[in-house]
Amino acid sequence: MSSGIGTAPPASAQSGLATMHPASFALVMATGIVSIAAQLHGLPRLAAALLWVNIAFYCALWMLTGLRVVRFPERVAADIAHHGRSVGFLTTVAGTCVLGNQVWIVAGAWTAAAGLWTLGVLLWAVITYTVFTVLTVKAEKPTLAEGINGGWLIAIVAAQSVSVLGAQLANGFGLYVEHVLFFCLVMWLGGGMLYIWIISLIFYRYTFLIMSPADLSPPYWINMGAVAISTLAGATLIVAAPHSSLLSDLLPFLKGFTLFFWATATWWIPMLVILGIWRHIYRRFPLQYDPLYWGAVFPLGMYAVCTFRLANALDLPFLLIIPRVFLYVALLAWSLTMIGLVRHLATHLPLRPVQP
Repeated sequence: MSSGIGTAPPASAQSGLATMHPASFALVMATGIVSIAAQLHGLPRLAAALLWVNIAFYCALWMLTGLRVVRFPERVAADIAHHGRSVGFLTTVAGTCVLGNQVWIVAGAWTAAAGLWTLGVLLWAVITYTVFTVLTVKAEKPTLAEGINGGWLIAIVAAQSVSVLGAQLANGFGLYVEHVLFFCLVMWLGGGMLYIWIISLIFYRYTFLIMSPADLSPPYWINMGAVAISTLAGATLIVAAPHSSLLSDLLPFLKGFTLFFWATATWWIPMLVILGIWRHIYRRFPLQYDPLYWGAVFPLGMYAVCTFRLANALDLPFLLIIPRVFLYVALLAWSLTMIGLVRHLATHLPLRPVQP
């Protein structure tokens, strides 16, 4: 009585959907920031191509997320209560706002970008307070070594992505421009404070607890990416200062702290490279595709963009060589990770429907 074509998704697809990582929107974050870096460095065709690709990624990931919530609600609930995976849901916030930045910078579509910013603000409020409330009140908790990783810093990336996009769009809100900029300032300051709290725990984990190669997963690059996007948010507020009397009064503070964030991001880069060499060359940890590698691509692109914006905001033209180099580093990292994704999908997804 069967037509020979199964109506349910294949078992491998079912399994992939069930185990889909909450941080999957890092793909959108990485693609968006590389596109923005390309646009800023005079590669508009590449930037536009990546914009259309990223819109497809964004829509596909929301559809997969919706399916996962409907078909595997218990897995989603378990992820929300998991110290290692729950913060990954905040990539939806960062991905939404990075795409909004991409839409505005590459395509000049203010209305679409403002819609994405509004969605990003709502997602930030719901996910941030849901995740941290659940993790706070749960009865059983892991040790610090088991529970924390660089992925926790996506909480900072999410907050700062809201600040960056809002500050860039503020002029379009007319009479409410100062209100928007005040909100973006508060998000920037709150994100900065959150970075200090979380990076203190991560640094303690680094230096006082034993680390294995498996512990140094790709999200540790967000150690750098979180302060890179904080730099970008600060530079964006500096540029927007003429439209806000409060920001104008705070300009020395804004410039000093923005440079502080950039210096911190720069400090992390050699450390992360050295640890990557130790992990993959000295300890021979296998280098294979993992969706979490998009969390390593994003900081590279973000460092290129934030340094470009910082150099212009503080009139430091001698820094402009750095973002050009990092643009190509980020493009290479994005390309290699995309090849890994395509090969992974070709290997794990069936090419034809299975027989029932």
